[in-house]
Amino acid sequence: MGTILVGTSSWTDPTLIESGRFYPPQAKTAEARLRYYAGVFKLVEVDSAYYAPPAESTARLWVERTPQDFLFDIKAFRLFTHHPTPVKALPADLRQALPGTAEKGSVYQRDIPAEITDEVWRRFEQALLPLDSAMKLGVVMLQFPPWFCPGSEQERYILSCKQRLPQYRVAVEFRHSSWFNEKNRHRTFDFLRANALPYVCVDEPQGFNSSVPPLVEATSDIGVVRFHGRNAGAWEKKDIGPAERFNYLYSEQELQEWAAKIRELAGNTAQTHVLFNNCYQDRAVSNARQIALMLE
Repeated sequence: MGTILVGTSSWTDPTLIESGRFYPPQAKTAEARLRYYAGVFKLVEVDSAYYAPPAESTARLWVERTPQDFLFDIKAFRLFTHHPTPVKALPADLRQALPGTAEKGSVYQRDIPAEITDEVWRRFEQALLPLDSAMKLGVVMLQFPPWFCPGSEQERYILSCKQRLPQYRVAVEFRHSSWFNEKNRHRTFDFLRANALPYVCVDEPQGFNSSVPPLVEATSDIGVVRFHGRNAGAWEKKDIGPAERFNYLYSEQELQEWAAKIRELAGNTAQTHVLFNNCYQDRAVSNARQIALMLE
């Protein structure tokens, strides 16, 4: 069985810090919190990279503040996955080069010149080099939106993202159920497997078009599982923050059921990443600790 690493999708969530139930009182700085977190878990997802590309200098600090065997999974910047992106999330110099779009609140990739997109990709890749050089970069996670549906054009786009980051491992998470209906399921997994793209298995509320079933499939030598909680009432609710959307505490029975699936996945991979995205107060860290004990 391959190595199983467990962590959460953030170590800086405000509700986690405010809860006072994970970090000790003396962990008052970003450095102290990361050092403490890395003493408990060996994996973390940098969810903040979805909202704004990280700086290379920040990645260097992450390397310095974590043990040698610690890994960072990076969520890809939202512009790359066809999500609406606030103009202010782009680097200042690139915003100035956006004719006619700088006044907009948000843009899609199709709204901006290709050379600007190319430069954002280049800077994103460059920013992750310190992690990669220190062998602390896990996967770069492409989480596509609910309107990204199956098709040849979408498959070509996923491959173009992989080609943008040739030295990094790119994993794929879908948010539309049609990728896994009776017609498309085998094609989806065959496509990922043929291109050595890790499939991001998910646990999330069911019954929506954006609901992906809790399937476990190894499509490369790395497996990834993300727990989004089962807060169905907030899953597609508008104008709420991530903490409210993912506010859910898994029961021991729910985790035990997943522990068996994770062992199965780890039996077919060299390394499996297990990430809790139910980042409301200390729910993610509590569930991560629970399942880590189950998987020992």
